[in-house]
Amino acid sequence: MSTRESPTNIAGGTSAELPPVALIAGPTASGKSDLAVELALALGKRGRKAAVINADSAQVYRDLQILSARPSEEEMRGTDHRLFGTWDGAEPCSAGNWAEAAKREIADLHRDGGVPILVGGTGLYLRTLLDGIAPIPEIDPHIRAEVRALPQAEARRVLLDEDPHAAAKLAPADNSRTARALEVVRSTGKPLHHWQQQQVGGIGDAIDLHPLILLPDRTVLYDRCDSRFAAMLEAGAAEEVEALVARNLDPALPVMRAIGVREIASWLRGDLSEEAIITAGQLATRQYSKRQYTWFRNQPPAEWPRATVDNDSVAALFARILR
Repeated sequence: MSTRESPTNIAGGTSAELPPVALIAGPTASGKSDLAVELALALGKRGRKAAVINADSAQVYRDLQILSARPSEEEMRGTDHRLFGTWDGAEPCSAGNWAEAAKREIADLHRDGGVPILVGGTGLYLRTLLDGIAPIPEIDPHIRAEVRALPQAEARRVLLDEDPHAAAKLAPADNSRTARALEVVRSTGKPLHHWQQQQVGGIGDAIDLHPLILLPDRTVLYDRCDSRFAAMLEAGAAEEVEALVARNLDPALPVMRAIGVREIASWLRGDLSEEAIITAGQLATRQYSKRQYTWFRNQPPAEWPRATVDNDSVAALFARILR
């Protein structure tokens, strides 16, 4: 995830001349949504229009109100929220799909002199928006079908021959990324890293970015994860999953692989007890949060501020954009 090395962008303008975008990112249950609302309210008190734009790959689906912890009307506190529950679960939302939609919302706000506030824990979404996306041509459907039909061990062996660069970066059991790398090299004739070096469409150099990464104490974070999953069940997560399962969607769709869906579906089928699915759901949530924590600690630029939010006010964290 790149960022400008100086206040001057590639077109020669200074950051003060570029339209502002706030970004609040971090693992699940880190307090991002509440902080985004506080920032929107603080901007509103200063006479500036603001809107919170979702950057979470589960909260984009309208089927996952509860399990994705999508903010309720009460939690939004009257602030403008966009790209929450926008996609139907039957339609997968890729990073590219989301980035194009986010660009439209950001441009709409900037036309009105407003401040977009990106908030979410999906690093790939944010990286695609800021840095752009690899211009990989459409994959030949016949090649895709052939590759996806290969057992993982065979796909891995073939990838070592056809794209050793990609194979060296992927875990041997990473089915989806192995298949993706293999179908790209077979369909385009060029390895995946060739396309990834030609990213296009990023807006990072055209905005004045005000980023913040939330990294709370891990013990506190994992306790929040456990409490959140239990609270989701009390709030009707089982009914939400029951309605989703009744749609008979492809189990490979992202909405069907969201944290908690498989665990609760197992309970509804009678395969697991309620106690077992709570334990499984809490574990899955903690593991997901741990992966996000590691990504956001290491991947964003070192100069992006990190905070716990426990003792910091929104005015202190976003002093520059609130001036």
